[in-house]
Amino acid sequence: MDIIEYLKKHENKDMLRFLTCGSVDDGKSTLIGRMLYDSKMIFDDQLSAAESESKKYGTTGEKIDMALLVDGLQSEREQGITIDVAYRFFATEARKFIIADTPGHEQYTRNMVTGASTADVAIILIDARKGILTQTRRHSFIVSLLGIEHVIVAINKMDLVEYSESIFDEISKAYGELADGLGIKNTYYLPVSALDGDNVVDKSLNTPWYKGMPLLSLLDMMDISKVQKEEDFRFPVQYVNRPDLHFRGFCGTIAAGSVSVGDEITVLPAGKTTRVKSIIDAGKITESDRNAASEEAFAPMAVTLTTEDEVDISRGDMIVHTKALPAISNNLKVMLVWMDEKPMRPDRVYDIKRATSVISGSFEKINYKIDVNTYERMQVEELGLNDIASCRMVLTRPIASDNYKANRLTGSFIVIDRITSNTVGAGMIVGLSRRETQSVAREYSEAEVALNAYIREHFPEWDCKTV
Repeated sequence: MDIIEYLKKHENKDMLRFLTCGSVDDGKSTLIGRMLYDSKMIFDDQLSAAESESKKYGTTGEKIDMALLVDGLQSEREQGITIDVAYRFFATEARKFIIADTPGHEQYTRNMVTGASTADVAIILIDARKGILTQTRRHSFIVSLLGIEHVIVAINKMDLVEYSESIFDEISKAYGELADGLGIKNTYYLPVSALDGDNVVDKSLNTPWYKGMPLLSLLDMMDISKVQKEEDFRFPVQYVNRPDLHFRGFCGTIAAGSVSVGDEITVLPAGKTTRVKSIIDAGKITESDRNAASEEAFAPMAVTLTTEDEVDISRGDMIVHTKALPAISNNLKVMLVWMDEKPMRPDRVYDIKRATSVISGSFEKINYKIDVNTYERMQVEELGLNDIASCRMVLTRPIASDNYKANRLTGSFIVIDRITSNTVGAGMIVGLSRRETQSVAREYSEAEVALNAYIREHFPEWDCKTV
């Protein structure tokens, strides 16, 4: 095959991101190592290094310790645990994959959240000898919190329970009840042995009672597409491009939906309305490129938009379709994961980075903290490392907000310490706070308020919520 043809073929493949999670020693790294090994995605030098390291650190006797193909830190190899998130890339004939191997220890919950934040699918491993443990419940809760809709339950170490169908069925039933309680939409159950490769890449003869696909085939065939309305266009402005006096464009990556030349758009939070004049692909800013602009663009394309009118647009603004305006507020209900040793207190001010905007804000009230082991809600005065809580976040100015489950990019944010510039937390927008601040309406001119009132009266189906 010609190299250009080969590269083009791989370039057009779908990308699926998945993570492995579960309790300590459930075999997460071993599963990934086995998948890479059996699918011939390991280079000779990597394999030689793993064989050498297996003799030094391995716990699998004469066999290659597959976990060493993933665990790269010296401390991970010495202790036989995963500490930080390890990312691996591989591809099959059907699609490309990015794997995140996340730690199982409770103290590394923030690392697990980081790995899960971009995943489409979660593989939760359960030791067939132990069944559902506290960490299984913890990670399942985080998976549901982060909106991962597809969960593969890999019941591992089946070789140590003599490939018992009854044990597999018992654990599957118990996890099904857990998943229903958390609202996880799609669950798949597989009996596997990561150490021996049973049902990882190829179907195992040791489980003739299992009629489903092996793990890799399931990942190849899984449909992860989401129904997305074209009119729910979201375009966070990243950069204003002004190469000369004759051109002014607004650059960014489309977070959701699609846009066409001539569409009526609104710039938020200002509420100014105009139309799209042209759409230029990323990197094309010469005059000849502008003349050959596209008629339409869609997520996740990086493009430059120009407008018919001279509208004040800057970095951090969001461009949306006028007929599908999101809610705008500076008072939001959020789920917050705290990732810093220094506690979060409601009286502290932080920088909140959402998409391309950075705004000062604070968490005015902790509604409740969630015990992720029991799912109990508790009243607390502050949040410590790895705590997860429902909070009321108040910003110094309003933003256009989406629910996290509707749009991950525009519905999520990170919290930055204003002194150290460290990322100390991550959060998800789940709705508007009940206590709306009156200052939001005053931010708009009388003309803009009148326009919004007109839209509400004559076009109620647009559900305009700009004031």
